[in-house]
Amino acid sequence: MKRFAALFDELDATTATNAKVAALRRYLAEVDDADAAWAVYFLAGGKPRQLIKTAQLRAQAIAASGLPEWLFEASYQAVGDLAETIALVLPLPQQAQGMETRLSEWMEERLLPLRGQGDEAVAMALGAWWRELDAAGRFLLVKLVGGGFRVGVSKLLVQRAIALHAGLDAKLVAARMMGFTDSKRLPTPAQYRALVAPAEAAGEGQGGRDPSLPYPFFLASPLNAEAGDDLLPMEMASAGTAQTMEARLGPASDWLAEWKFDGIRGQIVKRAGQVWVWSRGEELMSERFPELQALAQRWPDGTVLDGEILVWDDGEPATPRLPGSDRSGGPAPFALLQQRIGRKTLGPKVLAAAPVSFMAYDLLEAGHDDLRQVPQHERRLRLEALVAALNDTPGPHLWLSPLIPARDWAELARWRAQARPLDVEGLMLKHRESAYGTGRQKRGEGPGLLAWWKWKIDPLTIDGVLIYAQAGHGRRASVYTDYTFAVWNRPPVDAAEAQAVVEAIAQRRPADPGGLQLVAFTKAYSGLTDEEFKAVDAVIRQNTLEKFGPVRSVRPTLVFELAFEGIARSSRHKSGVALRFPRMQRIRDDKPLHEANTLQDLEQLLAGMGG
Repeated sequence: MKRFAALFDELDATTATNAKVAALRRYLAEVDDADAAWAVYFLAGGKPRQLIKTAQLRAQAIAASGLPEWLFEASYQAVGDLAETIALVLPLPQQAQGMETRLSEWMEERLLPLRGQGDEAVAMALGAWWRELDAAGRFLLVKLVGGGFRVGVSKLLVQRAIALHAGLDAKLVAARMMGFTDSKRLPTPAQYRALVAPAEAAGEGQGGRDPSLPYPFFLASPLNAEAGDDLLPMEMASAGTAQTMEARLGPASDWLAEWKFDGIRGQIVKRAGQVWVWSRGEELMSERFPELQALAQRWPDGTVLDGEILVWDDGEPATPRLPGSDRSGGPAPFALLQQRIGRKTLGPKVLAAAPVSFMAYDLLEAGHDDLRQVPQHERRLRLEALVAALNDTPGPHLWLSPLIPARDWAELARWRAQARPLDVEGLMLKHRESAYGTGRQKRGEGPGLLAWWKWKIDPLTIDGVLIYAQAGHGRRASVYTDYTFAVWNRPPVDAAEAQAVVEAIAQRRPADPGGLQLVAFTKAYSGLTDEEFKAVDAVIRQNTLEKFGPVRSVRPTLVFELAFEGIARSSRHKSGVALRFPRMQRIRDDKPLHEANTLQDLEQLLAGMGG
């Protein structure tokens, strides 16, 4: 544990990529394969199921610290992180012999056997472990048992460090790591040795690789890239003109355009007579989608397809909604798919209410041959031939992602503008000569610098009023950054009527059921700069009305423009709607409170989404 704690501190103390890679390489060179396996698992994003509930961690920490509950909670709010709070408030141990125990021993001999134990056994073990760890060890222990371990390294950075440590190509390491962080497959020394084995000794063909494993996913880069990105400046992307697209990406004829669906990106693997379904997050989901297992049973062995898992609405009348598609209806809202994957038991009723299908858009392996270096347009032709052959025989239908017919960028821009009514997120642009890469990859110089782009539609926006605030976590623990927003239940007659509602709120008078009132409709905590958060924090502190634990009710003062990707009807929210990926786009200092949006405006957006 001591060596892993030191690594965590090194990684957390710097933002320099080379320094992080160097720290990882030193760690891998110094520890055995078992510890290396667990470290790679956690640093690459592995998250075993929570071993101890948060409420029990807090209760045990309060008891062990001897602090009154109110003081512990106040400390937690000031620190902003439960593990750090616990590490700080517990009495110092007389000796920290537990730090000498290796990470793998902590996981395999102590922590994992705790799963399923009763509260009393958990409390005894936790108390004993805290007494033999120093502050750094306690911090990591709480992170490991609470399922909240994270540090500032990406999976790609971990792969790079492993590649440099083992003298391998990073793309080979990425391929070997597929499935390494799946929660159902906890790491072993043998798995780590397979990661770092010499390429010529590992048997990289199908005979030497786990047949269930997918390929590393190739990811598209957004056209509306961050400001300052020299690949495609934001203002050029948002303008969306044919001239801009032509200048940056070359002629439209060099690109294959497809619809960008709002589903779950996945790969279906058919090898050794079996079928596996993987998500882009490297989660094995075969049991969650029995329809897809049945679909792929008909495929030739040694076939791997990349595509989108969707719930499809056949529609009335049964006619295609998507240009270029021969499939009737169109994609159902993501919320329906989300309800499906949230179910622990998949009974006939659930399967009938949200039947899933697979929209294939790339063929990565055929007849056990890796096709990823074959140009995009050739892979597409082979995919079309496979789909046609399969669908000519009885059995579940395999759907092909439709290509969008367009002569030039101007026509593609017009199709993009119609994406939202078609229930898709925009366009995917794939260069005809593109290979299937790993992650987000740059491709040389000049037009088409990146081989895949996602040209999403602009987000929806609404102006809401800040009514509640809560402090953030980590470095934002002392600043109010998590906000709840409201809209008017109807348009105010004028500024005076809106101000009367504000005064009633300030005086704690209950809302008039038949009158004008503010209705909470969403929360957001991202989108502003640090300086903007500090400015809003000052307003919140000056206009606090009441405190409810960590939450403050705020006198309605500020209007924000909120951006979001979609809207759906929801019975769980007082407003009757739920937003998808809401974030703050700007503070509307120019907009008075009575001009903020209304429930009717949300209903209009919902109607536009087909809700």
